[in-house]
Amino acid sequence: MTSAELTYVDPRALRSTYVHDDRSAKFCAWRRRTGGSLPLTRFARAEVVNAIELAVHRRFIDRHVARAAVGDLDSDIREGRLALVDALWRRTLDLAADLSTRFTARLGTRTLDVLHVATAVTLEMRLFVTYDVRQSDLAKAAGLRVVAP
Repeated sequence: MTSAELTYVDPRALRSTYVHDDRSAKFCAWRRRTGGSLPLTRFARAEVVNAIELAVHRRFIDRHVARAAVGDLDSDIREGRLALVDALWRRTLDLAADLSTRFTARLGTRTLDVLHVATAVTLEMRLFVTYDVRQSDLAKAAGLRVVAP
C-alpha cells in the first residue's frame, strides 16, 4: 500500500469530501483506510474551493453549507489531514507541455488534467487518485499508479 504522503488526489475527487455526492461514501472510506497526511498544493486547494463555490452556483448546496465546507477544508489543513506542499512551477509547466505533446492528441486530456498529473510527477508521487478516465490514462502513461475509490 502506498502511503498518503506519496498520493496525489485530483481536486475533483477530493471535492467529494466537502460537497457530498454519489462518490462521497466510498471516497471517505478510502480516506479512512489510507490515513496519514495527503499532500495538497495551493493550486489544488484553489480548485477545491472553486468546486465548492460552483456547487452553490449550481444550487447543489447553499451559502451556509459552502462556508462550512471551506472551513472543513481549512481545518483538515490545520489539523494535518492535508499538508500544503509547493511544486516547482517551472518544472511542472515544462513537464505539462511535454505530457501534452506526447499524449493529449491521443488521450484528449484537458489542461487542468495535464497540470495535475505533471504536478504529481514533479512532487514524486506514486499514487494518483481520480475518477476522470482521460486523466487516469495520462497518469498511467506518466508512470503513476491510479485508483478510483
